[in-house]
Order: sequence, then structure tokens, then C-alpha cells
Amino acid sequence: MMKSELIENRIIVWNINDSRKLFSQGYYGKPIGIPKPKIEEIDVPLILDLIEGLYLLENKKITITKSKQKITVKQMIEVCKKEYHNFDKKYLVYKNFRDKGYIINPGIKFGCDFAVYEKGPGIDHAPYLIQVYNRNEHITTTGIVLAGRLATTVRKQFIFAIPKGKDKIDFLALDWWKA
Repeated sequence: MMKSELIENRIIVWNINDSRKLFSQGYYGKPIGIPKPKIEEIDVPLILDLIEGLYLLENKKITITKSKQKITVKQMIEVCKKEYHNFDKKYLVYKNFRDKGYIINPGIKFGCDFAVYEKGPGIDHAPYLIQVYNRNEHITTTGIVLAGRLATTVRKQFIFAIPKGKDKIDFLALDWWKA
């Protein structure tokens, strides 16, 4: 297992070979200071998002330490809950896509929860943008129009992910057509 360190709200993989290996196994993390990395160019530590760090910890790909103490999955979940609104639901969606082989990254630059790639950043463009909603949350017509406009502007499909219970998710995808 590759070693990593929790520093504030990020996880750092300090070992360069581990960084390269982890990135090559599913485009996990972002190499520090390399905006559009290619695997062979990675010669710096890797920064992991908390959600992907938890996923990798659960799948026994990494260990995480903080102040030289190993972090358990349960402790990592508590860290994530403090950082993410609706963490449980967002993690369920993240895990669902990762388990199906998709590459899923934070969607902050698109104004949504996640951007989903079929092959990986730099290889293809993310065809999907995902926003996670609670089942009882109302989605306004304005919210739908904004999501649709955002997605069409960047040529992506917008998907509302609505978790249902502990392991099921309903998806509502928007396609916009020009007449």
C-alpha cells in the first residue's frame, strides 16, 4: 500500500513513484503544479481530494497518517463529514461512478459536485456534470434551466444524482436540443 499524509483538508502522497503509480491507476489526485499532467511527467507529490482518499483507503490502495498516526476508515469518514455538506450522499455517488470504471473529479470549476470522464482528464473531455441532491430537496425550474445552460455551454450532459437509501441512486439526465 502506498503511504499518504492528511494535512488539513488534503491528502498528500509524497513518494514520487507512488504518485505516478496512483495517478496511472485511475487518474487519482492532482500532481502539485502540473495543470494537465501526463503520467511520465509526474515528478512531484500528488494531492488527493478527501473523497478520493477515503475511496482509496477503503479499497486498501493507500494508508493515511496524520501526525504519524494511522487514520482508520471510520476516522476518515468523520473528517469528510466536517468538510462536505451531504457527504454521505456525495460519497455514494462518487463510489458508484468509480466502481463502474469512470474517472470522477471535483466539479467546482463547472459549478457542480463532480465532473465525470470515461477515459480520463487530458484524454477525453468530461461528458457528464453531476449535482447531488437530497430526495426531499426541491429543484426549481430556474435551477434546471441554469444546469441546462451550464451543461450546453461546456458541451456536457447534466445529471441530477438523487441517492435513495444507503446504496441506491436515481439519476435524472438533461439533454438540450436545438430546434
